[in-house]
Amino acid sequence: MEQLFSVRQDKSEDGITVPTEVASVQLARLAGAVGDLPALTFVDYSTDRNGQRRALTYAELDRAATATAAQLQRIVAPGERVAILLPQSLEYIVGFFGALRAGVIAVPLFSPDLPGHGDRLTSVLIDCEPKAVFALSSTRQLVVDFLASQAAGDDIAIIEIDTIPLELAEQYQPYDSDLADTAYLQYTSGSTRAPAGVQITHGNLVANASQAREALQGNDFDSRCDLVSWLPLFHDMGLVSVAGGILVGWNSILLDPIAFLMKPIRWIKELSSGNDSITSAPNFAFDFAASKITAEQKQGLRLDRVRSLGNGAEPVRPDTIARFNAAFAEQGLNPAAMRSIYGLAEATVYVSGGKGPQAGIATFDLGRFSEGVASAPTSEDVSVIRIPSSGTPIGQLVAIVDPATGEHLADGTIGEIWVNGPNVGNGYWNKPEASSQTFHRTLLYARDLPSEGWMSTGDLGTIHEGELYVTGRMKDVIIIDGRNHYPQDLEASVETVHQAIGRHRTAAFSIDTADGEAVVVVAEISRHAIDGDWDYSAMRAEVRQALTHRHNVAVADVVFTRPNEVPRTSSGKIARSATRDRYNAGELALVH
Repeated sequence: MEQLFSVRQDKSEDGITVPTEVASVQLARLAGAVGDLPALTFVDYSTDRNGQRRALTYAELDRAATATAAQLQRIVAPGERVAILLPQSLEYIVGFFGALRAGVIAVPLFSPDLPGHGDRLTSVLIDCEPKAVFALSSTRQLVVDFLASQAAGDDIAIIEIDTIPLELAEQYQPYDSDLADTAYLQYTSGSTRAPAGVQITHGNLVANASQAREALQGNDFDSRCDLVSWLPLFHDMGLVSVAGGILVGWNSILLDPIAFLMKPIRWIKELSSGNDSITSAPNFAFDFAASKITAEQKQGLRLDRVRSLGNGAEPVRPDTIARFNAAFAEQGLNPAAMRSIYGLAEATVYVSGGKGPQAGIATFDLGRFSEGVASAPTSEDVSVIRIPSSGTPIGQLVAIVDPATGEHLADGTIGEIWVNGPNVGNGYWNKPEASSQTFHRTLLYARDLPSEGWMSTGDLGTIHEGELYVTGRMKDVIIIDGRNHYPQDLEASVETVHQAIGRHRTAAFSIDTADGEAVVVVAEISRHAIDGDWDYSAMRAEVRQALTHRHNVAVADVVFTRPNEVPRTSSGKIARSATRDRYNAGELALVH
């Protein structure tokens, strides 16, 4: 089984593994060898409260993807784009693999009725200029109406993917994609800038699938893992988790994000019933599940078979890890299953992942940390900060770099994270200047690392005792009196001040004042506490005191808003720049 489910690859001179076959070839090989095994299952709660299960074996998925590729060949030439305007479904993955097989560049997006994302969808379609879009027969009219509102909408063909006859697979004309060809455009969520389409090659996809498999499953291939995911497929973590899981032999079990948000027990039940279950999700999801799942719902759960819980896509909080592990300890959850993972769309998704109990949380001297040095506290009297380890990269390289000079920094120094490996994308679609600023960077004074082929992430971190620790986004860092303050740390402190403040609903940022840079905190009041008779003046004073005492930072303003006032990116991350804009414009709905 190890050889069958391993992406075929060679080792380069620097030890990095390089794939030798594209995803569509890998899928066809698996369909021929283990065609009767389930590849993908979608649990649909939209029509059945108990979840209606639909599944595709490897053979069925391969044939459906081939029929889709044949349909694409009638309309779209290799190298042209097809946008996936589908809801979470089996058809989404069929369309994705069909595009790969036809040599057409897939653009993973979403149905036009996704609330709050119409402008994003419009801007992406303008940028990628698709020749066709995928729709379901049930959502065709939504797509028709949306395209009618677009300037070039009349020129875009609509393919009803669920009505493509499987017999069309016989008409497919074999097309050989090269590993270096662009497979799909992964549009970034726009947390610090407008969305940009990362060009992910066929080689990037299969390389990252192999890297993530080794990180989350290890070298034990005796069992076939069950991957459980509710993450939206239009995001890198959701797409590569499922598509990559199929390529490495996992049985991918897919839920809709709304199904999870309505009842998080659905996610945990799938993990409980799986075999060597694996999942990945943002930090908030683990907090949400721990707080919402009742003791009654936990009855009968068995989580001792959970192999890996990847916590990533947003800052990982040590208290979340402890809370989740405690919440499900009686169900047999192994604390070592939880691990902090780090990645980004520009590197396909996966870069590095931690291992071990409590995800290897390290404690640093907060004062030295603010000065750019990650060192252990030398006294019990100093303030400290605890950060989960993101482990070590697999099949790729990571360096900590001075972003101003490109110089490789010594371990223990905080700098920008750079990545080098076969999973790093080719650049941004139609954005040569932005591509040159991010991809194909040169590392100066590289010591034992290659000097060429690096990608700058825009994230800050450090190497401590051989492992990566991610500290925040460069563009979000607040610098006051020469000291760096990471907004997620300030936000975490704010959310412990009072029970009325919503978790993961706070934005800390800086504004320019006559006296220099100053901190502003915008905190949502929880929807469960919004009608409470709270003393907001006292709460505001408590927030100021907490930040002054713990972080030695004075706060210019603290405002409390109604729920859902703090903007988020399409991937659910706090959009601090957008919050700053709304604050400056006086557009936030304040509670007092």
